[in-house]
Amino acid sequence: MSDEQNQTPEEAVLETTPEVTQETSVLEAQPSKLVGMNELQAGQTVRLHERIKDVSPKGEERERIQVFEGMILALGGKGISRTVTLRKVSDGIGVEKIYPINSPVIAKIELMKTAKVRQAKLGFLKDLKLGFKRALKETYTELGMEKKKK
Repeated sequence: MSDEQNQTPEEAVLETTPEVTQETSVLEAQPSKLVGMNELQAGQTVRLHERIKDVSPKGEERERIQVFEGMILALGGKGISRTVTLRKVSDGIGVEKIYPINSPVIAKIELMKTAKVRQAKLGFLKDLKLGFKRALKETYTELGMEKKKK
């Protein structure tokens, strides 16, 4: 008798299943958080949904989603450690936040509009004393048009 005939059904299944290697990218393992776009670029205005855990006065812990909408000033890092810097002006005060893209804190990222820029880092938008002399040419997405109509 040959070895194939002496095998139990479990051993035969183990031989036919392909081995999972460590080479699979961690980025492929996570579901995509980007909604309505392929990749992030400087000059895009995005809506970032952030998971926040609150503790009520009773001591109960609850989780909610908070939206931060702003323009991408810069992208940093490579691969799993990639970060995005967002800036918005809230009540006349500029607010900047840096988020790791692959963090579990980020629920999803939606593209609102895209501005035509020629630089990878948009530090010139930060300096309000000098002011930016011209308006950026922007194109809206479907989500951005819905918000603009409201």
